[in-house]
Amino acid sequence: MADGVRYERDGHVVTITYDRPEKRNAIDGDMRRAINAAWDRFRTDEEAWVAIVTGEGPAFCAGADTRSTTGNPAGDFPGSFFERPTVNSLESGWEIFKPIVAAVNGPAVGYGVTLLTWCDFVIASDRATFSFPEARLGVPTIVGALRLPRMIDRQYAMELLLTGETIDARRAHEIGLAGWVVPHEELGDAARDLARRLTAGAPLAQRAIKEMAVRGPEMGTTEAIRFGETLRKVVATTEDAAEGAAAAREKRSPRWHAR
Repeated sequence: MADGVRYERDGHVVTITYDRPEKRNAIDGDMRRAINAAWDRFRTDEEAWVAIVTGEGPAFCAGADTRSTTGNPAGDFPGSFFERPTVNSLESGWEIFKPIVAAVNGPAVGYGVTLLTWCDFVIASDRATFSFPEARLGVPTIVGALRLPRMIDRQYAMELLLTGETIDARRAHEIGLAGWVVPHEELGDAARDLARRLTAGAPLAQRAIKEMAVRGPEMGTTEAIRFGETLRKVVATTEDAAEGAAAAREKRSPRWHAR
């Protein structure tokens, strides 16, 4: 563990655990740098195809640790959070195109909810709760206000952002913030099962699909189609593309190598 973050890989699945339970996994500057390092590692490890992010102890992430000596109560992020995220960090928003599964084991507060907007799948324990308390603390959330309306219906997003109220896992599922709600003791198994299902797909094709899903909406229609065609032509030249075609012809399961 480095500064409150654990990074563990089992086959092609990585689990990144926020491991500062005594602070409810609240993030200070040192932990922020460790988080960036973990996502950098996931992005560049060609044997790591899918990530699960979760929290240790009863909380998922209590947001910024404003009581830390490196904390900053006037904004979304403590300490080094005002520095530009490293290009490979999850929070950079654009550079990690491998599938990411959030396993929300307990309260997600402020930045803890913002984190979910960078994930592709959110599985919530029935003990999970979600809130943006900033409107009740007198300071705005910036990244959360930018990201949440892109993930769920705008009215539901604004309700969370402007009231500062806490919702439970059932309500999070109703408004589309959580894709699944499972009994708490089944959360780990549910996340690992989804991750295993994802590793059955061709990893390079998945990354191209995710990149298109992330970047495409920011482009004009013609530009987006051209970008997608470029991605498809590149992926079509890979060993995995040849393996996928061979497996289909031979009626067998493909053996992916991410190259």
